[in-house]
Amino acid sequence: MRKALCAASALVLALATSAATTVWAQQQQPAAGNLEKLSEFKQTGTSMDMPTVPQTGAKAAAIKKTLARIKLPPGFKINLYAIVPDARHMAVGPQGVVMFVGTRKNKVWAVTDRDKDRVADEVKEFAPSIPFTIPNGVCFSKDGFLFVAEQNRVLVFPAAEFFYEGPDVAAFQVVKQGELIPPEEESYNHTARTCRIGPDDKLYITLGQPLNVFAPDKMELYKKTGIGGIVSMTREGKDRDVFAWGVRNSVGMDFNPKDKSLWFTDNQVDGMGDDIPAGELNRADKPGMNFGFPYYGGGKTRTNEYKDQTPPADATFPQVEMVAHAADLGMMFYTGKQFPAKYRGGIFSAQHGSWNRTVPVGARIMFTALKDDGTAAKTEPFAEGWLTENGEYLGRPVDVTQLPDGSILVSDDLAGAIYRISYEGR
Repeated sequence: MRKALCAASALVLALATSAATTVWAQQQQPAAGNLEKLSEFKQTGTSMDMPTVPQTGAKAAAIKKTLARIKLPPGFKINLYAIVPDARHMAVGPQGVVMFVGTRKNKVWAVTDRDKDRVADEVKEFAPSIPFTIPNGVCFSKDGFLFVAEQNRVLVFPAAEFFYEGPDVAAFQVVKQGELIPPEEESYNHTARTCRIGPDDKLYITLGQPLNVFAPDKMELYKKTGIGGIVSMTREGKDRDVFAWGVRNSVGMDFNPKDKSLWFTDNQVDGMGDDIPAGELNRADKPGMNFGFPYYGGGKTRTNEYKDQTPPADATFPQVEMVAHAADLGMMFYTGKQFPAKYRGGIFSAQHGSWNRTVPVGARIMFTALKDDGTAAKTEPFAEGWLTENGEYLGRPVDVTQLPDGSILVSDDLAGAIYRISYEGR
């Protein structure tokens, strides 16, 4: 392996000779086409001409006009951070060099604030030599490995913050195409995965089940594979386990740094009316917990399909019941110091907004404070105004993440933008 690495360029060698990267190069099986070349530190011939996304003009002006109507607590300010088409989940690099943004289409974006004025200077496609399929989930390990969770594959980029400038990026497969879920369970519905590296240094991935409420004949398969739950595995893709199950479609999770518990959002069953079932914010403080779906459609509301069946006795109900059909997605624990003490250690979460409610709701950022025992206290709106009084969505928040200075970023896949919320009060 060291001979192979020595054959690479001096720049590649500087990062690739680390013990962790060497392990990846040894353990991962080559993929087809460009991915195979990248896993061997070879060039693909992809053009070096990488167009950037314009950050000024009429689109930027329109977004700024929308932001002028966003309501925040006193002392807070919201600005346009970057124009990023189809922006979904975000991962800020540990070196603070670049942020990566997933989409529900076929691109991952690299967003760079070169002059550190807290406004992006450059947005361009990341790893254009690799064809992605719904690369919604992006997450970093503390040592700088970027993981990208697609619909049915997981890739890792051991030095993404170093290689992102060019089209060729050192890349390896953690989970091969078609092995995250059985290919026959692939769907156009509930395809957005999210990921996190846990305090145990394992990779955690949310797997939404593809139906509104699945039929009983799917139960055994879904329990075994973790569809409708959260799976864990080593960073090399080994020792896969179902960490949590009974989850309809989670598209956001984060670990509480204080007690290591895993919190996650969950989207409730559709077609039961405007006001039921509730959206969910859940807490898993140990592996193997069952969160009630498909017997419960959200909160303690029973589904019509399973109302005559006995639910699991150990079903865990949500810490917070959110308004029905607001589509709670990305979330994060706030660990910064810029915001007032009230917000430190609490949860910021995004409500994407309802798609079939007769009176639209959501499109806002929520804040949940925690009690001393680590459970949820109070949940309240933090940033809202993307939903007009006429029921029109001017934006649809997806995810929340934190910059090194303690400000937070909010992604919006409708406007195709990322916003920065900072605190300037005294």
